[in-house]
Amino acid sequence: QVQLVESGGGLVQPGGSLRLSCEASGFTVSGYAMAWHRQTPGKERELVALIADGGHSNYPDSVRGRFTISVDNAKNTVYLQMANLKPYDTAVYYCNIPSGCIWGQGTQVTVSS
Repeated sequence: QVQLVESGGGLVQPGGSLRLSCEASGFTVSGYAMAWHRQTPGKERELVALIADGGHSNYPDSVRGRFTISVDNAKNTVYLQMANLKPYDTAVYYCNIPSGCIWGQGTQVTVSS
């Protein structure tokens, strides 16, 4: 069974950092493009990071320079390193397999003083 399990969310102050993890099972992440999205109540999910099969990553302007997506093939895990967090980064963060429309359960990130 293909599964994605996110973890690492929590409460951080503005300007702080947080690292999210997405543990994959049922497939090998090295063979797929992987992505992180986020969603707040009443809003559509927003792409925040994408890493292609060849390792190239893409980010929207809202997070570029602050977020970094990476893959640890040995652990079959995708990470999202978030730095200089802003209150508007508050959301539930999900990892997914774009080619398969597979989503994890999400992890809550709250940026607040």
